[in-house]
Amino acid sequence: MSNKIQYRRVGDYLIPNLILPPEETAITLGKWGMMHKSYLEKNKKVVFNTLLMQGKLYQHCAEIETQAQDMFDSLVEQMKATESVTEQLKEESQLEWVCRMSNIESRVKEIICKELIYT
Repeated sequence: MSNKIQYRRVGDYLIPNLILPPEETAITLGKWGMMHKSYLEKNKKVVFNTLLMQGKLYQHCAEIETQAQDMFDSLVEQMKATESVTEQLKEESQLEWVCRMSNIESRVKEIICKELIYT
C-alpha cells in the first residue's frame, strides 16, 4: 500500500496538501455545546485540535449539549420538588416563585459547568 502525498510549491518549499476529513456541518450547537467548544479551544488545545482533525469536534460538542440539557431539565425538576417550588406557589406569589426558580437554575448551571462543560 503506497501513500502518495501530493505537494504544492510555495516559494522554495514543498508543502503537503492536507485535507481534513469531512465533518457534519448540519450540527447546530446550543449554549452548552458552544461553551464546551470554547473551553476546549482555550484550555485543552490538544484535545480541540485532535477532535477537529478527526472531524469529530461538532459531534462531540453536540453530545455534550444533549447531556447537559438532559441534566439541566432533570436537576431543575428534582430541586423544584425538593424545595416545594410548585405551580401553586407561582399562582400565590409570583415574585417568590421567580426568585426561587432563578436560584435553582443558577445552582444547576454551576453543577453542569463543573461536571460536563469544563472537563
